[in-house]
Amino acid sequence: MSKVPPKDRRETIGVRLSEGCSLSATALAEEFDVSPDAIRRDLRALAAEGRCRRVYGGALPLSPASTPMRVRGQEAAGRKAALAAAAAAAARIRPGEFLFLDNGSTNLALARALPAIELTVATNSIAIAAALAERDDLQLHVLGGVVRPAIGGCVDADAVAAVQRMNIDLCFLGACAVSLDEGVSAFDPEDAAFKRAALRCSRRAMLLATAEKLATRAPYRVAPLDAIDALVVEHESAGHAEVNAMRTAGIDVVMADLPL
Repeated sequence: MSKVPPKDRRETIGVRLSEGCSLSATALAEEFDVSPDAIRRDLRALAAEGRCRRVYGGALPLSPASTPMRVRGQEAAGRKAALAAAAAAAARIRPGEFLFLDNGSTNLALARALPAIELTVATNSIAIAAALAERDDLQLHVLGGVVRPAIGGCVDADAVAAVQRMNIDLCFLGACAVSLDEGVSAFDPEDAAFKRAALRCSRRAMLLATAEKLATRAPYRVAPLDAIDALVVEHESAGHAEVNAMRTAGIDVVMADLPL
C-alpha cells in the first residue's frame, strides 16, 4: 500500500505534467503502489483543473496552443513580435516569392512583420488574412472552407485541396507542440493533416515556437523536426535543454532577440 497521501501524489503528477512529461497510468500505478483506477481518478481531476490532456493510457502536458485562437492572439504580444522579427530576418525573403502563413498567433505577428517587397501570400487564417487585407504591396490568397473558431481558420478537405494546388516557396508552419523526439504535432487531426499537406507543397519551411511549446506534444503528429528548415525560438530559450538537444541533433535553431 502506498505511503504517499493521495493529495501529494496528485500534486507530484501535476508537477511532472507542468514540466512537459507525458505520463502512463500503468507506470504511475506501479511507482506509487496504487491501483490504475486511483491514477485515472488523479488524471481526471488534473484534466478538470486544466492541467493536462487525458489520452488513452495516461495524460499529456498541455501546450499553450490548446487554447482558442481568439485568446492566444491577445497573449505575449511582445514575445511573439520578437520571434516574428527574427524569422523575417532569417528567412531572407526575396521579392516575388510565394509565402504561406499557417494558422497561429505567432504567425499573425509575422504577418505584420513581412517586408514590403511585392510578395504573394496565402493563408488559411482569418486573422492573418484580415491583417494583410489592406496592404497593396502584396497579393493575398485566402484558402476557403469551413472556419474552425478554435483553430482560427480553415483546415477541412476544401482547404487541403486548395493548398495542394500551390507551389509554395516558403511555408511558415504553425505548431501546437514541438519536441525533438515527437517532432511537430497538433491537437486536431484535420489541422495536422492540413499542415502535412502544406509542407508537401513547400520548398522551404520555418516554424516559430514560443518557449511554452518546447518539449511538449499533442496527439496528432505533423512531421519530424528535420522536415523543418529552421526553428525560431525565443531568447529565453537559449539554455533550454530541449533547444540544446535539437542543436546537437543538427536542427537549425534561430534565436530571437529579447522582446522590447
